[in-house]
Amino acid sequence: MAWLALVIAGLCEMMGVYMISKYNDTKSIKNLALLIFAFTLSFAGLAYAMETLPMGTAYAIWTGIGAAGGALLGMLFFNESKDWRRIFCIALVLGAAIFLKLLS
Repeated sequence: MAWLALVIAGLCEMMGVYMISKYNDTKSIKNLALLIFAFTLSFAGLAYAMETLPMGTAYAIWTGIGAAGGALLGMLFFNESKDWRRIFCIALVLGAAIFLKLLS
């Protein structure tokens, strides 16, 4: 259950990062509320996962999902660079998170 909470927390982290960009584009109460909601769920999920999982592993995977996911969302929705080197680095981050899970 902790691993599921951690993955959901990472996805909420992605949503929060996405909502920061949306809020910067259009400052509305809706965007601000979604931003706060996403980060609240993200931190709550991370806290729950850390009750069972080692702190270093949980934080690294949560951060990896958020960072790689944020970069992918930037490419998909905000016209950020899709250079192969950038995609390769994102794959390295995701690969490291997967190996941490396998070693835990």
